[in-house]
This record gives sequence, C-alpha cells and structure tokens, in this order.
Amino acid sequence: MVPALADVSTMLAMVILSSIVMAGGMATVGWGHRDDGVRWWALGLLLNAVAHLLFALRGRVPDVLSVVVGNTLLVGVYLAMLSAVLQFQGRGPLRPSVLGLPLLMAASMALLADNYSARVVVAGLLLCGLNLWLLTHLLLRWRISGGRGAWLVAGALVFQTLVLTLRVALVGVAPLTGMNLMQPSAVQTLTFMTTFAVGLLASMGFVFMARDRADEGNRRMAAVDALTGVANRRAAIAALDRDVARAIRTREPISVMMVDIDHFKQVNDRYGHPAGDRALCSVVDVLRERLRSQDLVGRYGGEEFLVVLPDTPLKGAYQLALELCEAVEAHGFIHDGQEIPLTVSIGVFGGILLPGDHWDMLIYAADRALYDAKERGRNRVEVNEGLRRPSSAPAVQTGPETQPTLF
Repeated sequence: MVPALADVSTMLAMVILSSIVMAGGMATVGWGHRDDGVRWWALGLLLNAVAHLLFALRGRVPDVLSVVVGNTLLVGVYLAMLSAVLQFQGRGPLRPSVLGLPLLMAASMALLADNYSARVVVAGLLLCGLNLWLLTHLLLRWRISGGRGAWLVAGALVFQTLVLTLRVALVGVAPLTGMNLMQPSAVQTLTFMTTFAVGLLASMGFVFMARDRADEGNRRMAAVDALTGVANRRAAIAALDRDVARAIRTREPISVMMVDIDHFKQVNDRYGHPAGDRALCSVVDVLRERLRSQDLVGRYGGEEFLVVLPDTPLKGAYQLALELCEAVEAHGFIHDGQEIPLTVSIGVFGGILLPGDHWDMLIYAADRALYDAKERGRNRVEVNEGLRRPSSAPAVQTGPETQPTLF
C-alpha cells in the first residue's frame, strides 16, 4: 500500500520544515506580546524541529543524540506548549519539578537503547500522558481559553493521543523486531503524518486563540471607558438603543438616569486631577454595587454617567436614584488621607414606550430632569414624566423631599 511505502526521510523533512515555518510566523505574531504565550509555543515548535532533525540523522550521528536527546526534546516540546497555555490563561510558570520528566525520558531511552520496540512503547506512553496533561489544562480553564482556536488545539491533542495509543498497542501486539526508525512501515507513516498534521492544526489553533483575545481586547477598548471601566458613550448609547427596541417590542417599562457629580471642577481644582480621576472611579463603584446585572452604567461625558434600567418602571428607578444619592454622599471618598465630600444630582425618566420612540428622547428627558436637580440645589433627584403623562394624571412633584406621582 502507498502509505506503507511513504519515505520516512520525506515525512521527517515535512515535519521539520513546517515546524520551523510555523515557529517563525508565531514568533513574529507574538513579538511585543508578553502575556499570550505565543512565544512559548514558537519555542516548542523549534524544539520539535530539532528533535525530528536528530531523528532524520539516525545512523549518521551518535545514538545518544538521535535517540536520547531527540526523544528528550519531544518532552521539552510539550512543556513549552504547556507553558504557553498557562501564560495565555494568566497562570504561573511550571514548577521546577517538571524537569524530572525530560530526565525520565532521557534515562528510559538510554536504558532501552538496544530495544527499538520498548523505546516506542515507553516514549509513546510518556507522550500520551503529556498530551492528556496539556489537554486537561486547556479544558479546566475553558472559560478563559475556549473558542474556535481552543477547539482546534483540543481536537489535535485528542487525535494525537489516539494515534500514539494505537501505535503503542500495535507495537505491543507485534514487536518491531529488526526494524528501525528510518524503515518505512504503516506505523511510521501514521505516526509522522499525524505529527505533521497535529503540529499545523494545534499551532493554527493557538494563533486563533491569541487573535481572538486580541480582537476581544480591541472590542473592549472600543466599548469601555479606560478610566472608570464602564461602557463609554458610544457603547452606552448602543446598549440603550437595543434596550429601547426591545422595550417597545415587549411592552416592558424601561428607565434611564443621568447622574452628574456635583461641583466636580472644584475637586479637580482643589485636589488635583488624580484625585478627580479617583473620585470618578469611586462614584462608579457605588453605582455598580447597587445595580443589577442586566442594568448598564456608562460614562456619558466628563463627570456625567448614563444608567440604563431595562424592565424598570419610573417609580422603581426613582427609588433607586434616591438610594444612589444617599449612598454616594455616605461613601466617604478618601484621598491622601483626607476625606473629600462627594454628592451627585440625578435626573430620571422612564415608563412604557410607544412605537416611534427613540433612545435620544429618553436621554433628553432625563437630562432635562438632571438640569432641574442642579438648578434646585444639587444632591437630589428630579423626575421628568411630562413627555407622555396622561392628561388626567396629576402634576409631578419631584425631589427627595416629596414623593412624585409616577407611572
């Protein structure tokens, strides 16, 4: 059969060349990125190329290089790739104790130097264990590393584990008496073609993992305010637009708040901009602590924040706004050992929307209420329900001192 007659030297050359090319490409991709593990993976590919080069030189270099060092380098390949996965997941480096694994491989290959079948079995079992170890680390942190790329890596590792297990089983049933590494056989063809394919698929998968993370980072940078960590203006408006469309479709209430830090310019002028930045983050922390997971807070501009409250009637939003006012005032913002008093003014608008309503109407209404809150003394809540209040409803009375009539 053609697979049984495949030239071992040619297959080894394919593995060597593909490993070097992939390593060069990954090293270029990973240049300047210290936390994605790509450079560790590239190192593993280089070790793989050197190991298979030593295999290709079997009979032309001392067996201690081709047999002992070559197989030991294969353990180094897995340890480098495991280091890549751990770094990608944000975990610590491998413990020094793992150096016992290359030593175990080296000692085994040296002791079994004259028994090719035994070397195949021992090396295959050890490499199967390393495959499963790497696969386990990948799966245990799937929330971090999962995605298209991780599926490729996991699939490649599973396939290689199955092939190595099959190779060990076949050699156990029919020992390779009188054979050597360079002699063509179905087992050798299956082994090296799998090595070639798995190397490409797993490396492509890891590149996809790194690219997906970079894309996610870019999306986050485009949607998140760098200082406070909440949604920026564009992302907040986009979320509000989606929630408004859903509220109109489902006939569920939706409310928005415009939150403004009182006298924020004075904080910057008196205590400096670093204190102002920390004050913004402090207010955001207070808001986040009291919002639900489905609510959204975004930095609308300067010291002004937009809060979107899906499935929330105006009355509920008003009560929450009062709690937020009190919570910010009681928070006790400390800067350089000195307490800086902070308060917020909040404008609220919400209710059941009608077809044709738009997100900018909600922001305009809440912003008008915020203007009233600032005009009436700050550190208070004002409600705007006049845009679509039924003519029979009583006039609105707003502010922390009085309870408004809310629809």
